[in-house]
Amino acid sequence: MTQPTHVDFWFDPSCPYTWLTSRWLLHACEVRTLTPHWHVMSLTLLNEDREEDPEGDTDDYLLRPVRISAGVAEEYGEEALGRFYTALGSRLHEREEFRAGVFEDALEDAGLPGELAAAAESDRYDAALRASHEAAVALVGRDVGTPVVAVRRRAGTVAFFGPCVSSAPSGEAAGRLWDGTLAMAEYPGFFELRRSPGLLDVHGAS
Repeated sequence: MTQPTHVDFWFDPSCPYTWLTSRWLLHACEVRTLTPHWHVMSLTLLNEDREEDPEGDTDDYLLRPVRISAGVAEEYGEEALGRFYTALGSRLHEREEFRAGVFEDALEDAGLPGELAAAAESDRYDAALRASHEAAVALVGRDVGTPVVAVRRRAGTVAFFGPCVSSAPSGEAAGRLWDGTLAMAEYPGFFELRRSPGLLDVHGAS
């Protein structure tokens, strides 16, 4: 029996494109033999040395869900982190619930104690967050973003940023996108494939 391919996925829960990529990965898992492993990274940390934050996050709001995610991973493990990400992402990116109490509700949805929401305003898990973030950056460099995907192969680890998608394909379409992305990433000389988001409608993306 074929052993599942180990796929590490680093995410910042606030990023909408990362959310779509994560849902595509889960769809790909339904048609390919893959096992996702969830890790947290941070747009705040990616941008901390820049003179101007491209996210415009002057109040460090983006750090709050990342800190909670780091706390979930530290206290309950990566499987619980995956559940929390699905619960929070569903509320933030699908229902647009940007309101007080959304973190507590997402924790409850994931079967986790609501008290972990206090991590949003604490530096308790910042060291663990930075370590997880740096593990992702070490694989792809600092001039990319979230998500970072790493695939463990016999010949070594293949890692890449993205792919960014405007919608999450499902079924065999998700599997084909996985096959193509991995084939490109495995070529040693490959580093980028990109087009402007403004052209998505022209090319029939939905």
